[in-house]
Amino acid sequence: MIGLQWAGLVVAAPGTLVTMGPLGSGPVLLSLGGLAITSVLMARKVPGAFLWGILATTAAATVFGYVRYQGIASLPPSLAPTFMKLDVVGALAPALAPAVLVFLFLAIFDSVGTLVGVGEQAGLMRDGTLPRAREALLADAVGTVAGAVLGTSTVTAYVESGAGVAAGGRTGLASLVTSGLFLCALFLHPLVRMIGGGYQVGQTTLYPAIAAPLILVGTMMIGVVRHVDWGDPTEAIPAFLTLIVMPLSVSITEGVAFGVIAHAGLKAAAGRGRDVHPLMYGFALMFIARYALLR
Repeated sequence: MIGLQWAGLVVAAPGTLVTMGPLGSGPVLLSLGGLAITSVLMARKVPGAFLWGILATTAAATVFGYVRYQGIASLPPSLAPTFMKLDVVGALAPALAPAVLVFLFLAIFDSVGTLVGVGEQAGLMRDGTLPRAREALLADAVGTVAGAVLGTSTVTAYVESGAGVAAGGRTGLASLVTSGLFLCALFLHPLVRMIGGGYQVGQTTLYPAIAAPLILVGTMMIGVVRHVDWGDPTEAIPAFLTLIVMPLSVSITEGVAFGVIAHAGLKAAAGRGRDVHPLMYGFALMFIARYALLR
């Protein structure tokens, strides 16, 4: 959904929420071209298909004047305005307890949903369980805290890692290389902005060079739905709610919440309550309480 929006293929519309975007627009045509090129490269199993697609789209954008040369390297901006700007004592105030719990649930289920999705795509899941999940969640938690201390957006596991998995990255070495490249990107911000920067179309900002990988990551992630027992309503309805709420709410947590509540409720209503782990009932009640507090 995000990829389609960033490509300009779907746009907000009164009455229908979204509709088809202006396909004759230059940036939208660039997105379609990038999607076509990357798809063909993937179909032909060309290594680095996403990277080649991004570079080809950027080259075309340069030719047609959508990208302007802004330099190669620069010093990263100072962290002084955001570093250690924390109010821990204020956050511990009793009045903020509900907000803290909400953010806790958001962090946990965003991370779990991402790790399971990417882990399934990478073939790392074993009987529905991610090996060494404790260590993975610990790394995610450390990143979240470190990001808060630095004052950045949340440093956490992202579903875009599916692009790396598709290119063959399934080990810790791949993650170390990625982190090293991110460090280099701090000093190559002008170049990164040229490639991944947005183009203003009316009131909307489009990202043609990186929209195609986001769309195609979705085609990879969707394959796991074959494991759902679509003939059993107590399985199919929660799975469908999870699947549809995630993109429409732009939140993994909301999709998981609806799925967990529906799963626990339907199993209990069907007289199959013992099929549900007690923790699932606990999570379902906490999600219901969360939505009640948000009213």
